[in-house]
Amino acid sequence: MNKIIYIIILLLSILKSQTFSIARIHYSGGGDWYSNPSSLPNLLKYLESKTPISVNQNEYRVKLIDENANQFPFLYMTGHGNIRLTDEEIIALRSILLNNGFLHVDDNYGMDASFRREIKRVFPNKKMILLPKDHPIFNSYYYFPNGLPKVHEHNGEPPQAFALFEKDKMILLYTYESDLGDGWEDASVHNDPWPIREAALQMGVNIIYYTLTQ
Repeated sequence: MNKIIYIIILLLSILKSQTFSIARIHYSGGGDWYSNPSSLPNLLKYLESKTPISVNQNEYRVKLIDENANQFPFLYMTGHGNIRLTDEEIIALRSILLNNGFLHVDDNYGMDASFRREIKRVFPNKKMILLPKDHPIFNSYYYFPNGLPKVHEHNGEPPQAFALFEKDKMILLYTYESDLGDGWEDASVHNDPWPIREAALQMGVNIIYYTLTQ
């Protein structure tokens, strides 16, 4: 058997044998951490229908200081307002991300300055890197030649994806000026046309697929 085909079959069997889930972070202060309530269930449903990944379609909600917070390899954070983390949450998030955790932060408009402030408290010596359009995360499952898709207009800036790395491993992805979470919501919430919603869902799949296979 061709070695590449064997590796692909092995990878697919691993993905299918494990149940994937997402945990939304309930942070202690500031923004509406609970916004876009239909987004993650819709993303998980799309993920299961379009990929070989076995999915738990329930959205888990955890606080960073919960005892089980480190059991979720994929964490999600969003909101509009002034995010604030306690010292205990800062320590917990740092520990999670340095021990095989991953965090996707999706700016739902208005959280940019506060998120950048708080993540600097988590990793004072790390700098978020702007991902180029040819980064593997943009073609891990679906092909996005122009990088991060645009869902909603905020400040007239292009959509940007920033990342934090621990050595060569991406431990955090920050999607800015894109609003993927709005694109994942039920169609009736924002009345976005299907091509925009589908692009958002496909980019969500790419993020998940990349984190599972990097």
